[in-house]
Amino acid sequence: MDEARIVGWGHTPFGKSELPDTMALMEAAVRPALDHAGIGPEDVDGIFVGVFNNGFSRQDFQASLVAMGDERLARIPATRYENACATGSAALHGAMDFIAAGRGRIALVVGAEKMTATPNAEVGDILLGASYRQEEASVRGGFAGLFGMIADSYFQRYGDHSEDLAMIAAKNHANGVSNPYAHMRRDVGLAFCNMVSDRNPIVAGPLRRTDCSLVSDGAAALVLADAQTASALRRAVAVRARAQANDILALSRRDMLQFDGARRAWAAALETAGLGLGDLSFIETHDCFTIAELIEYEAMGLAPPGQGARVVRDGTTRKDGRLPVNPSGGLKSKGHPIGATGVSMHVMAAMQLCEEAGDMQLPGARLAGVFNMGGAAVANYCTILERVR
Repeated sequence: MDEARIVGWGHTPFGKSELPDTMALMEAAVRPALDHAGIGPEDVDGIFVGVFNNGFSRQDFQASLVAMGDERLARIPATRYENACATGSAALHGAMDFIAAGRGRIALVVGAEKMTATPNAEVGDILLGASYRQEEASVRGGFAGLFGMIADSYFQRYGDHSEDLAMIAAKNHANGVSNPYAHMRRDVGLAFCNMVSDRNPIVAGPLRRTDCSLVSDGAAALVLADAQTASALRRAVAVRARAQANDILALSRRDMLQFDGARRAWAAALETAGLGLGDLSFIETHDCFTIAELIEYEAMGLAPPGQGARVVRDGTTRKDGRLPVNPSGGLKSKGHPIGATGVSMHVMAAMQLCEEAGDMQLPGARLAGVFNMGGAAVANYCTILERVR
C-alpha cells in the first residue's frame, strides 16, 4: 500500500465559468480543499500543479499562480506537470512520490484548465498538440477526428456499434444528473444519443456530438498526507496501488484498438493491489469519447477484445450494475477541463469511498479504480483507492 493518503479535496463546477483564468479557478478549489482536510496553508510541504495550457492562455509558469491566490503558499516548493489529458494524474502521482520519498508530510495537488474563452477552432488545434503532429495534424476534426478514426477502425473490425456508444453516452448523462459539479446535468436519453440530428450531428467518423466530451473550464484539488499525519485527520483514503504505463505516440506504429498501455496499467495496479477487477466497487474511467470507454472495458479485462458492447447491453456498467463505471457522469457529462480531469476523477472516487458523494452515492462503496489517459492511450495512469479512516 502506498504511503500517501487522500485527506481532503475541493472542486469547482465544471462548464463555462465566469472565473477569468486558471489562477482564479485554482484558488476556488484550493481553499475548500485545505478547509476540508482541516489544515492550513502553513502545513503544506509541496505543491503539485497540473495545467495543460499549450496555448489556452498566454500566461504560463502555472505552478507559481497557486500562491497568487493565497500568498501564504508562496514559499512552498511548487512544480507544474503536463502529460496531455493525464496531466492531473501526473501531478497527483508526483505528489505521491514526494510523500513516499519522505520529502514532506503534506502535499497539495491542484489541476485546472480554462478552455471556453478560446474559439472552438483554436481549441481543436491546441488539443492536437497531444497527438503526433508530423503524421496526425491534418486529421479533420482535431482530436475528435483521431478518435473518429479509432471508432471507424473498430467498426470495420468488429461491426457497427453506434447504438452501444449511444448507450454509454446515455448512461453517463443519466449519472451526471446527480453530480452537482457536472457541466451537463441532463438525462438526454438513448434515443437522442443514438440519432443523428441537427442537435446531435456527426462530428468525426461515426462519432456524434453526444459521443464527445465537453470543452469545459474547471479546477479540482486534493490534499495528501503521509500515513502518520493522516491518522490524526478527519478522513483517509489510501492508495492501495498505482501504475503508469506508456505507449508510442504515433497511431501508425501500433494497433490503435488495443489500448495496450491501458491494459498494462490496469494489470500492474491490480496485481500490486492483490485484487481482481470484480473486487472493485466502481470505476471512474477516461471517456473523452464513448469509443474510448468501450475499448477501455476491454483493456481493463471486463470483456474480451471486440466484445465491450456485452457489458453495456447486460447492464454491468450501469450505476445499479455489477461494476458501475463513471457514476459521476464521467468526462462525457462532467466535462473535460484537461489539467483538472485526472484530479477530478480521484476526487469523485474519494467522495464515494468516504460516503460524501451526496446524490451520487453508491451503497457500500469500498474499493475504487481510477483510469486516466493522456493522448490516444499514450500516457496511462491507473489508481486503486481504499478508505482506511
